Amino acid sequence: MLKRLLLVGVFCIPVAAWAIIKPTRVVAPELTGLSCISDCICIDDASRYQEALALYDEALNFVDTTVGLIERKPRVIFCSTENCLQSFGLGRRAGITMGTFGIAISPRAWKPYYVRHEMIHHLQNERLGMIKAWREPKWFIEGMAYSLSEDPRPKLSEPFEQYRSQFKDWHKQVGKERLWTEAGNL
Repeated sequence: MLKRLLLVGVFCIPVAAWAIIKPTRVVAPELTGLSCISDCICIDDASRYQEALALYDEALNFVDTTVGLIERKPRVIFCSTENCLQSFGLGRRAGITMGTFGIAISPRAWKPYYVRHEMIHHLQNERLGMIKAWREPKWFIEGMAYSLSEDPRPKLSEPFEQYRSQFKDWHKQVGKERLWTEAGNL
């Protein structure tokens, strides 16, 4: 009887997560009808693949050069429609990063700084671990992504503007060389 319950649990938990926690769908976006043209890029409109590839490559190179080397290239889902956006549960968000499993980008986030922002979150998960990155102070996690992605908006909505400002002050004190060491001490 216990074995059957365990077997049912092993099967039901992933199915329930897929149905209830939509961002988990980044693990297997093909099941939502997307085309994964490469290991790293999935898209709902294949005619926009070159645009998505350019954004991906720019963000990856930018983050590798200015923030830290990404060890495992993230899978990025580029949504160009509202239907795709909703299938990953983005709501009003521009993007979402699910640990090191994948990133989903909304139709309005097809801009370099948005993709960089989410790749910085991916790097945070790689360097700090998913649990620690999730538990870190919000000012650090979001402030770092807004600041180091070079988000050009002069004023963000609160609390994000304060997070960016707090991170910038902290970053001036620790510098690029000690960024990850000091981040681990937060």
